[in-house]
Amino acid sequence: MSEPLTTPGEGFHPHLHGAPGPSTAPLRARLHHIRADALDGDTAQTGGMRRFAAISGRTVGSEKLWMGQTHVAPATSSSDHHHGESETAIYVVGGHPEFVFLDDSGERPEEVRLRTSPGDYIFVPPFVPHREENPDPSEEAVVVIARSTQEAIVVNLPGLYALPAEEA
Repeated sequence: MSEPLTTPGEGFHPHLHGAPGPSTAPLRARLHHIRADALDGDTAQTGGMRRFAAISGRTVGSEKLWMGQTHVAPATSSSDHHHGESETAIYVVGGHPEFVFLDDSGERPEEVRLRTSPGDYIFVPPFVPHREENPDPSEEAVVVIARSTQEAIVVNLPGLYALPAEEA
């Protein structure tokens, strides 16, 4: 027999069944359950997309990790941006988003477009300018994002360009 679902933000302590009221344990002494309908939309944003935090310093007290969802509407491109010192891991949940960056390892910088499908992963190193695009005219693209900093660092840029070494 399965246990009843927990309420959003509630810690899971199987030995405390029937304990009255919400948990008084410190944020870092319990597990947290964040339901899909309780994601926090009050995050740093980039034009053309919406970010929703699930795991962050504000939502659960995390110190080294941020995790959430990004939604890109059909036929939409995000603005060019980078995520500062954060390493970013992306898992494609739905749609076929494309990730665009500038490869400046050759003689001339070249725009590279990574076309993805559900189940694919993308890794974005710190300070690498990029953008997300959803070329599909009718289907929203949805990805799950994990970052190595507790909050969603977003630095919007006027264009897609390689940062000078002293800025990276």
